[in-house]
Amino acid sequence: MTPFISEIVGTFILILLGCGVNANVSLQKTYGNASGWIVITTGWALAVYTGVVIAGPHSGAHLNPAVTVGLALAGEFSIYDVPSYVIAQFIGAMLGAFCVWLLNKKHFDATEEGATKRGVFCTAPAIPNTFLNLFSEIMGTFVLIFAVLYFTDAVNTADNTIIGLGSLGALPVALIVWAIGLSLGGTTGYAINPARDLGPRIIHALVPIKNKGSNGWGYSWVPVIGPIIGAVLAVGVSMLVQ
Repeated sequence: MTPFISEIVGTFILILLGCGVNANVSLQKTYGNASGWIVITTGWALAVYTGVVIAGPHSGAHLNPAVTVGLALAGEFSIYDVPSYVIAQFIGAMLGAFCVWLLNKKHFDATEEGATKRGVFCTAPAIPNTFLNLFSEIMGTFVLIFAVLYFTDAVNTADNTIIGLGSLGALPVALIVWAIGLSLGGTTGYAINPARDLGPRIIHALVPIKNKGSNGWGYSWVPVIGPIIGAVLAVGVSMLVQ
């Protein structure tokens, strides 16, 4: 796969499984209905793991515009490749969200509350407060990018040979996303990824869902701008402390 196709496929899998666990927990008459926050955070962590395993060898598995921007600012990724990666991530996110809707169409029909249906696709604040909601997204993404910048390969000190972990190398980022969800995600739903939130939000606006309610466009900029600010801050702080 080319890096462009790889980012599409990896982000597609991320959203298919991530928004998929949202649907399984939130929508009526699924087997996972009302199974709770631990299931959601675990599902999203494993969605990240799966997407990174697939895309990692071909594109580095950013799957997130905030990661792409952060790595570019840190000098670890070409700034000229940022637009193609971001476009691919949004394409993958929208395709994944569309498939989640199609897979769960009967369960969307069986669910009455519009906000619950929207929550399958995108995030919303538990308690609306623009500054604190933005701060939540900034801090969650700060932790993600700051940690990613400190990823290292295992090295055999005898001959300085890098030891690869194969597919297990995707596990650290999944654990970080899980930690963010468990510890910081309860205030806004921890988008920490502009493509993850805005792409599915657009699909929610486009697909036919009975009683879908508002798309929450007034809030939609927070999970886009917050992660970008968090990524920039993470790069800046990492440069200061190195």
